Amino acid sequence: MKTSPELTTSAKIGNFIQQTRTQRGMTQAELAKRVGTSQSAVNRIENGGQNLSMDMLARISDALQSQIVSLQHPGTLNFRIEGGHKLSGAITVRTSKNAAVALLCASLLNRGTTTLRRMPRIEEVNRLIEVMLSIGVKVRWLNNQGDMEIKPPAKLQLSQIDAEAGRKTRSVIMFMGPLMHLMPSFKLPFAGGCKLGERTVLPHLYALEAFGLKVKTSDGWYNCTAAPERPGAIVMYESGNTPTENALMAAARTPGATVIRRAASNYMVIDLCHYLERLGVKIDGIGTHTLTVHGLRNINCDVEYWPSEDPIEAMTFLSIAATTNSPITIKRAPIDYLDLELLKLQHMGMKFSLSKPYSAANGKTRLVDISCEDSSNLKALDDKIEAHDDPGMNMDNLPYFVPIAASAHGHTLIHDWVYENRAIYYTELTKLNAKVTLLDVHRVTVDGPTNWKPAEVVTPPALRPAVLILIGMLAAPGVSILRNVYSINRGYEDFAERLNSIGAKIEVIREI
Repeated sequence: MKTSPELTTSAKIGNFIQQTRTQRGMTQAELAKRVGTSQSAVNRIENGGQNLSMDMLARISDALQSQIVSLQHPGTLNFRIEGGHKLSGAITVRTSKNAAVALLCASLLNRGTTTLRRMPRIEEVNRLIEVMLSIGVKVRWLNNQGDMEIKPPAKLQLSQIDAEAGRKTRSVIMFMGPLMHLMPSFKLPFAGGCKLGERTVLPHLYALEAFGLKVKTSDGWYNCTAAPERPGAIVMYESGNTPTENALMAAARTPGATVIRRAASNYMVIDLCHYLERLGVKIDGIGTHTLTVHGLRNINCDVEYWPSEDPIEAMTFLSIAATTNSPITIKRAPIDYLDLELLKLQHMGMKFSLSKPYSAANGKTRLVDISCEDSSNLKALDDKIEAHDDPGMNMDNLPYFVPIAASAHGHTLIHDWVYENRAIYYTELTKLNAKVTLLDVHRVTVDGPTNWKPAEVVTPPALRPAVLILIGMLAAPGVSILRNVYSINRGYEDFAERLNSIGAKIEVIREI
């Protein structure tokens, strides 16, 4: 008997829903509860035996945090924000996005099974999982706590790579370091991600050249040829986080000692080092700018690792507390990557207290709880605010000072020297009545305090600037609409729901 075209479409959608639900570690009963239907209905949906309305597709998409309805080319996911409310209560910092994507890439180095605990269910991670699944890696969510199991195949199928998913994340370039030890030749799609200007990939290519990887570009692809060599020592062309991580992964499977000079020493690099240590790779100098990696020719072991909490997410909540003058407690904040930011906030007049430090689940990272207090009389710093490589302020924490400066009395110069487009996006806050003046592609001045006003804004195609607008909307009395929040979902898990738990009023709406 022939199968009708409608049933074929329903079966495809049902299969996609089932796979996505399984990846999220969710049972049929849990999905049914979230979308307001029965488990038997979910079972029929997944088996292609039930017609689906656009409303039900939208609800399933929201529950699974995946664009199921993109199969029907729907509209965008938006936030309706009723601002001007003080927030209160406690919010917990989750696992670092940047550490998570590095660990996903590094898991390819291991022939055994890697179990990563409390991984963030965010779009950036989802895109990398899609790439890994397409080349034959078995990746599955184990439970609702974000634990993930990764098993590589005997042979990767790079010819089947999901290029569309790869082009949505810049992190795909970090597959080069592991893959050069697994295949003599391969190709990867050009890296995508946030639109922050001309972000050169040369630091990656120069570092990996020293290990014997040759890369040619054509038609939107990196065409890679590997002839692994032992460089002995390399100097990073740029002390960037992801180039350093690529060099670390290349060195991990290069027998003998490799010295990496002018390495980045940021939190995600340190997390990667600790994971490599769990694989048996000895690394000297962790946390410094000179790393000595004692590589292994083969790695085949079953390991588990707990990535540390995200200092950028913690800074996001600090910015929200300061901008909305809200007494919230930020739990599990990695203090060693926030101490300078807190010092600057203290000099701006923000009041807060810290708990005694305690250890993260990985036994390496120091955490504290930050209790934020009155921020009604913030004042601008006398000097400019800028970020630097370690030991300076984190590059991704810098943007969150923009809404804080807009809430402070006085004039602030913010110098974002790394990205030539990010400062331009800061001027989007003028739509909420902030006074942000663009001096050039790297510098803005901010004059406060701001009488925040609600507005309707389309989210910029960059994660941090997108969140700044959300923060301004939380401070603005009245109703604001933030359209197309995919950029935010790239880096934050259940963001609206978590903010609502401390008193925000954010409604997730879908535009059909």
